[in-house]
Amino acid sequence: MRYVQLRAFHYVAISGGFSRAAEELLLTQPAISDQVRKLEEEYDVLLFNRQRKQVALTPAGEKLLVITRRMFDNEQQALELLSESRAFRAGTLRIVADAAHHLLQILAEFRRKYPGVKISVRAGNTESVIESLYSYDADLGVLGEIPSSRDFDVVKLNATPIVAFAAIDHAVTQRKSLSFGELADLPLVMRERGSKTRRKLEDGAAQAGVELKPMIEAEGREAVREIVASGAGIGFVSAVEFGQDSRLVKIPIDAPGLLMDEALICLTERSGGKLVRAFLDIARSTAGR
Repeated sequence: MRYVQLRAFHYVAISGGFSRAAEELLLTQPAISDQVRKLEEEYDVLLFNRQRKQVALTPAGEKLLVITRRMFDNEQQALELLSESRAFRAGTLRIVADAAHHLLQILAEFRRKYPGVKISVRAGNTESVIESLYSYDADLGVLGEIPSSRDFDVVKLNATPIVAFAAIDHAVTQRKSLSFGELADLPLVMRERGSKTRRKLEDGAAQAGVELKPMIEAEGREAVREIVASGAGIGFVSAVEFGQDSRLVKIPIDAPGLLMDEALICLTERSGGKLVRAFLDIARSTAGR
């Protein structure tokens, strides 16, 4: 008795025919028929009744199917266990994020549970996050909106207000808050047009009948931070991303609905991957807490 013979029998039995079994196993129908025939001849037993192109199990075939079901179920479980073990021992998870701040607690818990996994985190804006996922250059993305496309599995992380910030010695830091009208009269430092923070800010101002024009446009959050720290203008960021910087002062914007909805996303077709699924599960439990 050979493994290939039992496998051929099993797939013919569960799929209901030799042609379907051949498709499942990526083999030819004659190859499948030959393996079953050799099994029957070797043990002088009839496993299938073949009448008018109909295939039905004989009593002996039904008894053997009970055994092969257990056999191949156990094989599948072993395969899943081994491949999962390998992934969690030496796998790599690639994340592109508009801000890594939203991932800190999730990353810490994931590292504690799966210390063998290498994690790569790189920065990007909303457009580059989406592009990286579609091109398979990243496994997971973090962005400042909840995508409407059904292509993605989404875990909402948090919603935080957008705030303005200025150098500590800037006169505007004496104000308790800033309206859109007041912001329009100040020198503004904004991120590139692909930035969701900038888009949210401009949309909110437009709804209030105000147009915000940047005096300086900079690529990336850190560039904006350094320019603002030099005293050149007023920057913007979601409150959770402001962090600690003794050079800067955070100023609320008088617009209660100006919120950034941060989300962890991945392509739905890739959400079944072991590392991706584990990271999403931790993110869901963290968000729940």
